[in-house]
Formats: sequence, structure tokens, C-alpha cells
Amino acid sequence: MSFFINNTNPNRPGPIVGNPLNCLNEKILIEVPRVFDACMHNETVSGITLTTTDYTPENPALPLTYISAETDQTTGVTVSNVVITRLDNRPNFANVSGQVTFPLIVTYRDANGVLGTATATYTTDFSCVLMVPQPALSPVEIRVVGQLTSSIGTYTAENTFVITACVQIVVKVVAVVDVLVPSYGYPCIPEGQNIPTVCPGVGSLNLYPTTVNTVNQ
Repeated sequence: MSFFINNTNPNRPGPIVGNPLNCLNEKILIEVPRVFDACMHNETVSGITLTTTDYTPENPALPLTYISAETDQTTGVTVSNVVITRLDNRPNFANVSGQVTFPLIVTYRDANGVLGTATATYTTDFSCVLMVPQPALSPVEIRVVGQLTSSIGTYTAENTFVITACVQIVVKVVAVVDVLVPSYGYPCIPEGQNIPTVCPGVGSLNLYPTTVNTVNQ
């Protein structure tokens, strides 16, 4: 079983049934990235020139026929040249600007009909007004997640494609902070299907750290 397969134990994640205050048993301090503000930007961009490298398989027969391009999710986008300019008339807000670079996987078919891929990058600017908390010991960080997808493009020269793409980015104002939250305690982790419940010859440890109950803690 899992949290959601044949598991009726109430001490598990999922929808709350009944009074949400039932079973609250402590306040815990957790360290988490807190998102103070965020915004999304979607845009269709035409005339993007991609310079491709790292062909797989190597040395494709030219000319190539463009099929698609998309963000390499194993790498993710990178952010650079971030500038936070506070607004004089709105001290808790700032213009957040910078650049985001998308690592791309370009799919094509060569002159012999062989399907292949290559890599490329695309860099674009972003600028938005967001709530940015005042300076503190916990530093504020600008994070960006994004996705570029394209099915329209043309092979124009060796190692070069010109494409039209949908570009989506989310800009977040984040700080790693300590937060005090109510808790239902540790979840009950069920045994997985077809997993032995005992490891012979090996002592078992508690799944989560605990403290010893004493009179004066």
C-alpha cells in the first residue's frame, strides 16, 4: 500500500474530514523557503535564432528538418543579472529585472530521415513589480522557473534554426526562514507492496527522530 492505496490510517496526508483542529498536537518550527510574492508571464515569441551543438547522433546529413524545441528539464533555467530597484512611493515593492536562460533540446530529422537531437540555449529579459520584504539576516532570493515549447521552426543554415516559441516564466521572491506551524505529528508510513517488513540481522531504527520523555525537558 501507500499513503493513498488501501490505507485508512487517519495519520496520513490528504483531504481533511471533520474538524480540522482534531489531532493537532504540537507547534513545530520548520525551515522552509517562503514565497513572499510571485508573478507569471506568458508570451509567444517569433524569430528566435537557435545555434545548435552536441548533435545526437553525430554528423547528421544536411539539410535538417525542424520538429520541435523544448526546455531541458534535467537542467532547468538559470537566472542572471538580477536587479531589485525599490519604488520610492511604495517602499515594500520593487521592480525586479534580470535575464533567464533556457537550456533547450532541439529535435530534428536529417536528410536521410534519421531522427536526432541537439542542444541550444535561449536568453530573454524579464521585468516585473513585486512585493520585496525589507532587508534582514535571511536574504531574499529571486527564483525563476520556466518552460519554452515550440513546434514551429525552420532550418536556415548549418547549426542554425529560426523558431516561434511559447515562453512561460514564473518569477518568485523567496527567502529561507523559520516558520512556526501547527502540526498533526509524524505521518504513518505504510509498508510498500511486495516489500519485506523485516531485515534479518539488522537492528531497526525509528523512522523519525524522537526525544526521551522526562519530567524536566
